[in-house]
Amino acid sequence: VQLQAYGGGWVQAGGSLRLSCAASGRMFSSYTVGWFRQAPGKERDFVASITSSGRITYYADSVKGRFTISRDNAKNTVYLQMNSLKPEDTAVYYCAAERTDRDRLVVVAVGYDYWGQGTQVTVSS
Repeated sequence: VQLQAYGGGWVQAGGSLRLSCAASGRMFSSYTVGWFRQAPGKERDFVASITSSGRITYYADSVKGRFTISRDNAKNTVYLQMNSLKPEDTAVYYCAAERTDRDRLVVVAVGYDYWGQGTQVTVSS
């Protein structure tokens, strides 16, 4: 599967953005998808994950209550709605996918085999 992340941009603190992760290839509905982010000079951090069915989601504490991950398997797309953005959310955001044999979350980067190219999100104070 190939992934393309888009939707990043510049926004003022308190604003919103919606990121999309579009997948090509078959059987996307069999893949768990995660979002990660990496700020300059820092490690790549987990943001959110959604199981293949979309029934189960999980968030990093830093984004819980502000970000929402969802998916539309008919469109082979996963979304990350980001509200109440803060300057510390500034980073390159990556989506990742891993084929799973059951409805299973993956919350660590090493658990994913497929990665998109990243999209920059900049939040100004």
